[in-house]
Amino acid sequence: MAEEDKNKIETESQSPLKDLDTIKQEFYIDDHKLTIEELTARYETDIQKGLTKAKARERYQQDGPNELTPPKKEAWWISLLSNMFKGFSILLWIGAVLYYIAYIIQVITESAESLEEFWLATTLIFVCIITGTLSYVQKAKSERIIESFQKMIPYYARVIRDGKQTTIVSTRLVKGDLIELKFGDRVPADIRIIESNGFMVDNSSLTGESEAQLLNGNVSNANFYMDAENLAFFSTYVVEGTAKGIVILCGNNTVIGHIANVTSKLKEEDTPIAKEIQRFMHFITVWAISIGILFFILTLFFGYKWLEAVIYFIGITVASVPEGLLATVTVSLSLTAKRMASKNCLVKHLEAVETLGSVSAICTDKTGTLTQNVMTVTHISINRGIIKIDYSKRGIPKDIQNTKVFQGLIRAACLCSKAEFLPGQKKVHPLRRKVTGDASEAAIIKFSEWAVGNVAAFREKYKKVAEIPFNSTDKFQASIHVLPSNEHLLVMKGAPEKILERCIKMRYGEYIIDINEKLLKETKEIIEKLGNNGERVIAFCELFLNSTKYPIGFQFNIEQPNFPLTKLNFLGIMSMMDPPKPGVAEAVSKCRTAGIRVIMITGDHPLTAKSIAKMVGIISKGSETLEDIAKRKKVPVNKVDPREATALLLEGPDLRRISPKKLEYLLYTNKEIIFARTSPVQKLQIVEAFQRLGAIVAVTGDGVNDSPALKKADIGISMGRTGSDVSKQAADMILLDDNFASIVTGVEEGRLIFDNLKKSITYSLASNTPEIVPFLISIFIGIPLPLSVVGILFIDLGTNMWPSISLAYEKAESDIMQRVPRNPKKDKLVTSKLLLLAYSQFGIIEVAAGFFSYFTIMAQNGWLPNHLIGVRNEWYMNAMNDLEDSYGQEWTYSKRQILNYNCQTVFFISIVVVQLAVLIACKTRYNSIVDQGMDNWILNFGLLFELILVCFLLYFPGMDKILKMYPLKLQWWLLAIPFAIFLFIYDECRRFWLRKYPGGWIRQYTYY
Repeated sequence: MAEEDKNKIETESQSPLKDLDTIKQEFYIDDHKLTIEELTARYETDIQKGLTKAKARERYQQDGPNELTPPKKEAWWISLLSNMFKGFSILLWIGAVLYYIAYIIQVITESAESLEEFWLATTLIFVCIITGTLSYVQKAKSERIIESFQKMIPYYARVIRDGKQTTIVSTRLVKGDLIELKFGDRVPADIRIIESNGFMVDNSSLTGESEAQLLNGNVSNANFYMDAENLAFFSTYVVEGTAKGIVILCGNNTVIGHIANVTSKLKEEDTPIAKEIQRFMHFITVWAISIGILFFILTLFFGYKWLEAVIYFIGITVASVPEGLLATVTVSLSLTAKRMASKNCLVKHLEAVETLGSVSAICTDKTGTLTQNVMTVTHISINRGIIKIDYSKRGIPKDIQNTKVFQGLIRAACLCSKAEFLPGQKKVHPLRRKVTGDASEAAIIKFSEWAVGNVAAFREKYKKVAEIPFNSTDKFQASIHVLPSNEHLLVMKGAPEKILERCIKMRYGEYIIDINEKLLKETKEIIEKLGNNGERVIAFCELFLNSTKYPIGFQFNIEQPNFPLTKLNFLGIMSMMDPPKPGVAEAVSKCRTAGIRVIMITGDHPLTAKSIAKMVGIISKGSETLEDIAKRKKVPVNKVDPREATALLLEGPDLRRISPKKLEYLLYTNKEIIFARTSPVQKLQIVEAFQRLGAIVAVTGDGVNDSPALKKADIGISMGRTGSDVSKQAADMILLDDNFASIVTGVEEGRLIFDNLKKSITYSLASNTPEIVPFLISIFIGIPLPLSVVGILFIDLGTNMWPSISLAYEKAESDIMQRVPRNPKKDKLVTSKLLLLAYSQFGIIEVAAGFFSYFTIMAQNGWLPNHLIGVRNEWYMNAMNDLEDSYGQEWTYSKRQILNYNCQTVFFISIVVVQLAVLIACKTRYNSIVDQGMDNWILNFGLLFELILVCFLLYFPGMDKILKMYPLKLQWWLLAIPFAIFLFIYDECRRFWLRKYPGGWIRQYTYY
């Protein structure tokens, strides 16, 4: 068996895509080409008795259970720790460790005057724990929802062993088992059919084809195993008939197991926002440590003690890191994920929210994603005309219903269809009722119920006495019924060309007329027109049997028909398709406006794919493929200049013959593309080709065949209702309502979060300059330290926190969905323009406000600016209690410290006041505040929160002892207000200039 398995599961050696990894190569099976004798010899089984129980037990012990190996799940505590120790939080952990070291050094040297460093370190650790827990909780919540999707009842299989039929759990099946399948069964493994009776399976989750496939037990010569008509695949469903088959592959070795294996081995790429945050973290790390080391060297150079130099190093390093930014990013992503969940978009990974906003190409499946995955009758043809079916109205118009030709067509449709409604659905609209039967038959019964009502009563009226099932050779299905007049009626449905061959007359209006050449040509033109629209066309005919020759009780012979199957009366045509979901066309249009390409990748028929693509706007109005141009010009396709085509339709077999470079060229040069008849591996190749071109790719789908591409994509989007377990596992986001239109909402939310993160970062970084410069000035000119480390942390983790997070609630600016998608190589989250604006414009204004307030308070207390220069060493000598100010007044150490704390407090207040203006300025990157408005009430309360928090820190009893923050006089609050007003006016003018001169230098250097 080992050698046989090796031959059977080998990969294609002649694949033209040489550079792909072997796990991505096509699966190869040849069991469909074997005769029954060769098949039973390969698997050492018997077509009557099946395997022996002993042999089945041996193979089970050898191969294991018939199930897919579930993906390894990370332990909860590892997941929690990884969220606490990743990205930006690493800097905060380092800062906390440094503060603990500083505190320990001070304790050892007995120079610790307070627990300041200890509490600062503890605060940083608390921030890391809270933000890490937030991320973990969101991820765990999403995983629990996914697990609820995957809870399934056990499946059973009817197997024949030792000549006796028994029912076993499907996981106990082994290769070589002989099993029986019937309507409603889930195929429990990959099966080679050996006997069948009208056996049809739904392969839509695997191939994307919405039409059920008719299978038989004949030897197949198909080169591609998916085209074989004698193979049924694991996890597909039987929709009609019965069959007997031999298990050829189990568990991980099945076609779906191979797809799952490909998916699990794909490397998961970092999301664009993760890369941006990583890049920003590297920048801040290098910047903070460089500045810290520089200050450490300078303090030693200027004669400070090494312990003071270490404290300065830690203070400068911490001041350079926007500690609140980690919490801001985490909370912003969580808030957006929560908003999207309310719109039926489940985000499994927080960072996936922003990725969707960066998407430049959406590769979407057709069946179940763009379409409803429900076949629906869309047109009928009677009296040589075409009638479009409008389900928004109440049934067919009476003038049509009353014609004999329509009555004959609907009668044949009701009687030919074997589908039935499940009980208890009388109050449900016919189109939404659940049906037993294949997709086409379900479409016919739903249409019939909608058109005339009560199909069950109609069938009861016309009892069936004989039936010829549909088969792939004759391509028709016929049945004979007893009429109330005690006559027999033969009705038939099938492929139009086969039905026309059997008809010599046609019902036209109230009459039956002969089919002449003109009628035949017109009918074929109607069939071709509907077929070219991608619709499945079914024709109907009838014949009233002679009551003398075929009296009531006549024994009709189905095997060797003893009744007429030719010279019938043609009734008309029904065409059906899997229609687009409501809102999809509008969603595709919005994607176009946003500069996002939508590409269809499906396993379905090219004509069907092209028709749906035109309906939803993937192929725009007026665009033509090579095939369309050839048809219009009435010339062969190879005679058409490819440059004339404005859309490309590429089939899977053609895709196999082109190189990766050629594929990239086609993707780059053709903006409207459809891929039809594709395999799972080819979907993966298309996604990789887009990524090599620099695109951020989203892949949508619901089938097993979509899962490798879902995993490889920058963001995979699966369907919640119709999606397979494998596709949900591979996806980053799940549309719980299966609505493609929800993606547009996600794109806008993703773009908005990127915009708002930029605004939050600008706001957070603006206060870094006034946090660093006081240390710098203190060292260089020797003045008492203008700002304490406690003040820095209360700005970063206190007053800045709510306002920074509130920007996540800011509404989108007017042009957000008119912009081209973000280029991740050029459009970074943190740019030099953003840093220039935050550090050297907003930040410098805050520095000016802080030092103006600082020197004003010092001057009011007798210390003029020129007298403060170089006084730092004496200022902090606790043994010096007679230090003179500018007017000769002597100051003790304790009074100097109280004055210093007051000055540090007013510097802190100045930063907070100007930050209020920065917050309002950061509401918009381009629009005027007048246009943007102040209706973000979370932000408005954030402004109030800053003031309340500051008042609490200053005026709550004991804060002067705990935090060294002292209550200030009212006039000292007012010192920074002119600077805040100036900043607001300056930024309004800057943005006005941006809008007035969109190509000017202001935009070039300040639009972040």
